[in-house]
Amino acid sequence: MAVTKMFPENKICQNILQVTWLVLLCCAFSLFTLQANAAVLAPDRADILYHSYEGGGMKIDGPSLLVRKKTSESLAFKAYYYLDSISSASVDVMSTASPYSETRHEGQLGVEYLHGKTLMSFNIRQSDEDDFLARSFGFNVSQDTFGDLTNLSLGFAYGDNEIGRNGDESFQEQSEQYRINAGISQILTRNLTASLNFEAIADKGYLNNPYRTVRFIDNSLPSGVGYQTEIYPETRNSFAAKLSASYYLPYRAALFFHYRHFSDSWEITASDVELGYRHPFGDSFELELKARYYQQTQAEFYSDLFPYRDAQNYLARDKELSDFNDLTLGIGLTYTMPASLSFNDWPAEATLQWDYMKFDYNNFRDPTAEGGIGNEPFYGFSANVIRAFYSLYF
Repeated sequence: MAVTKMFPENKICQNILQVTWLVLLCCAFSLFTLQANAAVLAPDRADILYHSYEGGGMKIDGPSLLVRKKTSESLAFKAYYYLDSISSASVDVMSTASPYSETRHEGQLGVEYLHGKTLMSFNIRQSDEDDFLARSFGFNVSQDTFGDLTNLSLGFAYGDNEIGRNGDESFQEQSEQYRINAGISQILTRNLTASLNFEAIADKGYLNNPYRTVRFIDNSLPSGVGYQTEIYPETRNSFAAKLSASYYLPYRAALFFHYRHFSDSWEITASDVELGYRHPFGDSFELELKARYYQQTQAEFYSDLFPYRDAQNYLARDKELSDFNDLTLGIGLTYTMPASLSFNDWPAEATLQWDYMKFDYNNFRDPTAEGGIGNEPFYGFSANVIRAFYSLYF
């Protein structure tokens, strides 16, 4: 008998709405308690970034550019462009398809307006690939209050996606996403700051990958295994909470901590914890070390190998919906350039970061390995992420 699972539509969003209204009321109250001195917009800057990800049969790399410019003490504009080239021969691809390559272009425009101690921002974004077009807009408001010791924030974003499939002109699907976030940041002591952020996301429409398949036992075939297209629910509601803290040490160094918990209506629960340390050397160098551990449970309708075709109403074999964990170790070095090496004597800095990531899947097997159907070794891989960027303040 096929398995039918009902997914709640609004339960998770109701949790965040209660938090959202609380933060909104605090923001409204704080408008009546502003002090005479106003906040300040962030400085003008330009950033050039090169990024590279390689691991698990995938390589993603490319440049990006960000420019942010104030037109007055209360108004600023920003523009962002991101380009990456993707080539994949991952285990998912190699088991049922051929390696592929594509290029993604992403652009974003934004505006910030500062009134007293209230900062409002609005941005629009578009990401374009051969078979995927994503458009979104977002609005965020944040408020400093209580002697500038507390910052409250509230935001909303909407995204619309058009999904195609290369080689199939008749395939046209769509999905939408609604995102609400709320947060509070607090200076607790002279050396300790903390923040708590909440986010709720509601997705609806076509949510699976049009190229991905699931496998099932089929003794009528010589291989003993058959394949069929994944089938996902048309809604997904998720909720996440993140706690962060930074402690500044007497010798200008700092410790930071992040903990995040996630759950969704597909019965995935996840948590990750990150520890980091920043240490300056003289006036020009700063070293950063970090370690992050992440783990999650599988989606309710996920299986590495189904017993027969159409075993359930919903079917998934995406390894990112399986039970897995990963460990990230990172190191970064920032160099503050002297005026003699910067353009027009403007302050500038260069940063190089490297992350090593190790993924271990607990119920996703490597279909390219030997061992027999359903008895292959569990899959795992490592990846390297490199980011190099140059920042100019003007």
